[in-house]
Amino acid sequence: MPKMKTKSSAKKRFKLTGTGKVKANVAFKRHCLTAKTSKMKRQHRGTFMLFKTDSDNVKKFYLPNGG
Repeated sequence: MPKMKTKSSAKKRFKLTGTGKVKANVAFKRHCLTAKTSKMKRQHRGTFMLFKTDSDNVKKFYLPNGG
């Protein structure tokens, strides 16, 4: 059976923390920013942690080798 490959798109979108959580970027902050509120732009800065069920799927199907 061949080796499992890491999905290239997932490498660019997700990072694993030291404790095994999955860190991702927040969506809706790239363009048309004049229509978005200051609160939304402020809260969407930086990254967030995925929920456990989502992170389990990402680690199993997209980052099998740890990203």
